[in-house]
Amino acid sequence: MNTTADSIKIKVQKRIVIISIVLFVAKISVFFITNSVGILTDALESIVNIVTAIISLYSIRVALKPYDDDHPFGHGKVEMLSASLEGILIILAGIFIIYESVSRFIEPAPIQQIDIGIWVVAIAGAINFIMGYYSIRVGKKHNSIALVSGGKHLQSDTYSTIGLVVGLFILYITNIAWIDSVIALLFGVIIIATGYSILKQTIANLMDTADFMLIHKLVDIVWKYRKTSWVDIHNVKIVKYGNTHHIDCDLRLPKYFNIEEAHTESDILKQIIAQHYDMRFDITIHVDACNESFCHECSHVDCPIREHSFIEQKPWTVESITKNSLKKS
Repeated sequence: MNTTADSIKIKVQKRIVIISIVLFVAKISVFFITNSVGILTDALESIVNIVTAIISLYSIRVALKPYDDDHPFGHGKVEMLSASLEGILIILAGIFIIYESVSRFIEPAPIQQIDIGIWVVAIAGAINFIMGYYSIRVGKKHNSIALVSGGKHLQSDTYSTIGLVVGLFILYITNIAWIDSVIALLFGVIIIATGYSILKQTIANLMDTADFMLIHKLVDIVWKYRKTSWVDIHNVKIVKYGNTHHIDCDLRLPKYFNIEEAHTESDILKQIIAQHYDMRFDITIHVDACNESFCHECSHVDCPIREHSFIEQKPWTVESITKNSLKKS
C-alpha cells in the first residue's frame, strides 16, 4: 500500500467536505436574503456536495483497507458504490429543483437584494471549480474513482453557476420574476444530466466493463518485451476495484518446460508489467502448454520437440490476447 498517496487522497476529501459546508452556509444564507429559487438550486447542489463528499471520504477509507478472507479482491468497489450514490442524489436534487421552479412559476414570490446573491454565487462557483480541478488531478494521479467523479461533479457545478450568474444578472436588470423560475428549471435539467452521466460510468465499472485503453497499454508492454519462449498470451482480463487493477491472463509456454521453469517465466512477465504499468495492480497468471499446432508461429528456435517449421510470429493485439484460446494444449 502506498501510504503517502493514500493519506493525500484522504486529506483532499476532508478539505472538500469542509469547504462544501462553508459554501452551503453562504448560499443558504443568501437564499433567505434574496428569496431566489435560482439561488436555492445552487444551495441544494451544495447539500448534495456535502453528502457525497462525506460518503466519498468514507468510501476512500474503506477502499484502502487491505485484502482479507471475506474480501479477497480488497474493498475497492465501495468507491464505485459511493459514486453511484452520488449520481442518484444529484438526480434527485435536479428533480426537486424542477418541482420548485414550476411551483414558483405558477405562484411567483418577491425577490430582493439579488446583487448580493450574484456575488456570493459567483465566488462559490470559482471555489468549486478550483476544488474540482484539484480533486480530478489527485484522483487521476492516484487512481481514485471517488475523487475523479467528485471533482467532475464540482466542475459541472461551476459550469452551471456561470449560467446561473448570467441569469441572475438579467433578473437584476429586468426585475422580471419568472426569469428566476426559468433559470432554476434549466439548471434542474443540467443537474439531472450530470447525475445520469456519473451513474452511467459507475454502473459500467460495477459491471466490470472492459477498459480497452488499459488492455491496449498491456499489449504494448508484453509485445515489446516478449521472450521467444512465450508462445502467446491470451484470455486477458483487467478488472478495476478502487485504485487497484486485477489482471488475469494465460501464458502459453513450451510443453517441455518443468514447473520451476514455468514459474520463472511467470515471474519475469510480472516483473516486466510491474516496471512499465504505472498503476497499482495485482496479477494472476495461468500457464498453458503448447502443442504442434503452434509450431508455425513459435519463434523459440531451441525447442527440442518442434514438429513443424517456424513461419511467422503473429503480432499480439487486443483481440488476440483477450480471446480464450480454442486450441487444445
